[in-house]
Amino acid sequence: MGQVVSDILQQSHRKMQGRWMYKYLLLLAGIPIHLITYLFYLFKRKDHTYFSTLAEVKSEMIEAGHKEDLLGLYKEQLLRKQAFFKEDVNKERINQQAVQLADEQLEKKAIEKTDEIIGQKGIGKPSYSSYFESLFVRPSFLLISFVPGIFMYALLFLLSNPFIKYIVERLVQSIFVIVGVAVLVFTILYISPFDPASNIIGVSATKEQIASFNHLYGLDLPYLQQLWNAVKGIATFDLGASFAGNEDVAASIANKFPVTFTIAMYSVLMAIIIAIPVGIISATKPNSFLDYTFMFIALIGLSIPNFWQGLIFILNFSIKHQWLPATYSPQNGLSMIMPIIVLGTGLTASVARMMRSSLLEIIHEDYIITAKAKGLNKHQVLWRHAVGNAMIPVVTVIGLLFGGMLGGAAVTEKVFNIKGIGSYIVDKQFIPDIPAIMGGVVYIAITISLVNLLIDILYAFLDPRIRSKMKQS
Repeated sequence: MGQVVSDILQQSHRKMQGRWMYKYLLLLAGIPIHLITYLFYLFKRKDHTYFSTLAEVKSEMIEAGHKEDLLGLYKEQLLRKQAFFKEDVNKERINQQAVQLADEQLEKKAIEKTDEIIGQKGIGKPSYSSYFESLFVRPSFLLISFVPGIFMYALLFLLSNPFIKYIVERLVQSIFVIVGVAVLVFTILYISPFDPASNIIGVSATKEQIASFNHLYGLDLPYLQQLWNAVKGIATFDLGASFAGNEDVAASIANKFPVTFTIAMYSVLMAIIIAIPVGIISATKPNSFLDYTFMFIALIGLSIPNFWQGLIFILNFSIKHQWLPATYSPQNGLSMIMPIIVLGTGLTASVARMMRSSLLEIIHEDYIITAKAKGLNKHQVLWRHAVGNAMIPVVTVIGLLFGGMLGGAAVTEKVFNIKGIGSYIVDKQFIPDIPAIMGGVVYIAITISLVNLLIDILYAFLDPRIRSKMKQS
């Protein structure tokens, strides 16, 4: 068991040394241990074959008179230099410079000769990294260093698993994306020509009232301080109060975001249930009546604007036939049907067309032909080899369009009078209500980042090439 642990730690540490980010992260996580072990390394390396050979080579070169020769050479060069530039001769300074140059040249020649000798013997130059890795095989070192180095060991064990390492990398990338979105959105709002104080108080507001408003909400602070307060508020879920209405922004988003997210998720589910079978049928029966019919309907779905489709649905299913409610109500599940269909129509059409084209491309690949040649029937070839690989680009499309649905749901929400996050951001845009807009946009970005993380994980299951790269990295 101890040997297995040592091997895992050594292999994980060696792999991480090739990635500068992980290398310095491990160094920071284990800094209490490194401070002590580095001192031992400096002391122990004197006994290493490389350094003992270097000391012997240097001693032999000094005994052979190489240092004296170098001293004489550099003194002569320095004297000629001073004579050429007609400078006053300072023998003490010349001696110091000559000694320094001679020592540097002697050290350089000694290292070159030592590297040649050690290379012939097949002995490598010691490094702190290799020395630190060698300590993992000692149970006493692991026992003593466990408590001060617990964060480092936890990190090493996590990174030793390719799948967990893959997820951690994607999470870090998502954090950078979210921070980037926050900075970009805030900067755009900051340089916006709209003045929140004038828009809320009114054009008749005095300078003193505007100054008081700006001071109250921190709008008179420098750009960087306002940005820091905004980012800190997002990280701590403390977004402050809205400029308009003095409502708590975090509470408003918590009430409105689930509505939009629920409709978007049901729309995605609708697209998966309808579009993937349609795409498979169209691809397996290309240029047939079914194929032409399905793709024609999908093209119509892509061409219809959301707001127009929503209005037509309300006119027919709410006003004319009175089958479904025209506006959304949390207490009435039927009121979600039309918004889900309207929001999911474009996604369903896109996924169906992508599934068809992807599967058509896959079924003509060499490995599919090979599978057929081995005697597998069409059903086995389709479900074992073709559909899984064809799903890879489809998953990408679903992830990208899901983000577009969250961001672009405002139109659908306005048509069906849904108090969701999309319509909330639009209502606050022209003030501009910076805390409300920042909170809404950034939390949508967080959701999209998490969805894309889930898609990246699905990639690892669907694409064996990604699994292979994960194990190699």
